[in-house]
Amino acid sequence: MSFELICEIEPPTKPDLKHVRHQIGTLSKIAHSFLIPDNHIGRATVSSVAVAHEVESMGGRGIACLNSRDRNLLGFRRDLLTAAAYGVDQFLFVYGDKPTSGNRTSDLTVRSMIAEARRFSPDFRLGAAAGLRPLPAWKRAADFLFAQVSFSAEAQLRWREANPVDVPVYAGVMVLASERHARLLAAAIPDIDLPETLIEQVAADRMAGVEAACEQVLALRDSGAFAGVHLIPVSRYRDVESRLATALR
Repeated sequence: MSFELICEIEPPTKPDLKHVRHQIGTLSKIAHSFLIPDNHIGRATVSSVAVAHEVESMGGRGIACLNSRDRNLLGFRRDLLTAAAYGVDQFLFVYGDKPTSGNRTSDLTVRSMIAEARRFSPDFRLGAAAGLRPLPAWKRAADFLFAQVSFSAEAQLRWREANPVDVPVYAGVMVLASERHARLLAAAIPDIDLPETLIEQVAADRMAGVEAACEQVLALRDSGAFAGVHLIPVSRYRDVESRLATALR
């Protein structure tokens, strides 16, 4: 069974795609496809559909993330039309982080987005996010699942065994770029299990987060339990590419 590496791109907060193109160019040596977040961590960014189109134009495969937080039904239909016009046909639907400005809309849920997208086009490939807890039955209707980021391959394997599903499942792996990044992450996501020993290692050595993430990717690959990994390299994408380019051969 092939093992796919889906690398997450940091979308721009300004109307300039130069940094996006550099990430794609660097990570394309190891990535099978790219996930583009949608106003991630509650900040406005360039449309995930537009960036997914940019990925496709550079010869890659893009997955546009769309959240229910920022759109009503009409806005969602606009996004589906735009995606179809651009040839973007893979999506990850999520609830969305707390916005830094404005309010949530309550018009859509991830479940209703999947149903609406199915009606719009049977050719779209639709994914949903899964926490490391019992999987709701309706999420089994997705074409693929992205499991929540964890810093423990053992915890991810236990969850996978307890939640058998026939669609591809991608385990979430994140690089800790710095001690500050780790502390902010722990504060923003209280239920994430972030080992204090790893934070201390990252504080002492800036490459420790990269090494830990790459080791986790390889452990998950060797387990055979997942279809692949959803890797979030954050600002350390050059280091990640350098480390994994040889190891994943």
